[in-house]
Amino acid sequence: MEKLNLTNTYILDTETTGLDSNAEIVEISLIDAVSGDVVFTSLVNPCNPIPDEAKAIHGISNDDVRLSTNFKLVWEQIETLLDGKSLIIYNSDYDIRLICQSLLRFCSSLYVLEIQEMLMDKSHCAMLWYAEFYADWNDYHENYKWQSLTNACRQQGIDTSDLTAHRALADCEMTRRLVHAVNAKLEA
Repeated sequence: MEKLNLTNTYILDTETTGLDSNAEIVEISLIDAVSGDVVFTSLVNPCNPIPDEAKAIHGISNDDVRLSTNFKLVWEQIETLLDGKSLIIYNSDYDIRLICQSLLRFCSSLYVLEIQEMLMDKSHCAMLWYAEFYADWNDYHENYKWQSLTNACRQQGIDTSDLTAHRALADCEMTRRLVHAVNAKLEA
């Protein structure tokens, strides 16, 4: 198993209105994978109200995003930052799907397909990478069992007491700490 390369790499995370095919992004963050410096973070005003079930997880309310911009305008800012960068995303399939779902409300399907391909080409899924490292095999699914980000940090003894899980910026930092911890063990 190889370490994740952190050079010229950002960590991305989102918070959303839900999990289904109508869900939208309500918060998105990018940090530098080496230093943890914040590159970009923003709340996003979704087209539809934030359900109570989602608010119960991440704590973001409709009032919190009321004055925020829509995802198309937020994405325009992020897209320029991604040039020449790789991405680490804890659950990349989910976050890429939600980026595309959110963009489809404003952009052509051809443009969204191009964004999806670009993101898939430059992204590494830290959740799948960590699952291989942790090596908890699932016979039924015939693959390594996925671990939640908070469980993965706990399993590796990573202190996250200064972070609030299920907020995009905090989850980026948890992912960064996890990747650094596992990379150090892979070097040993």
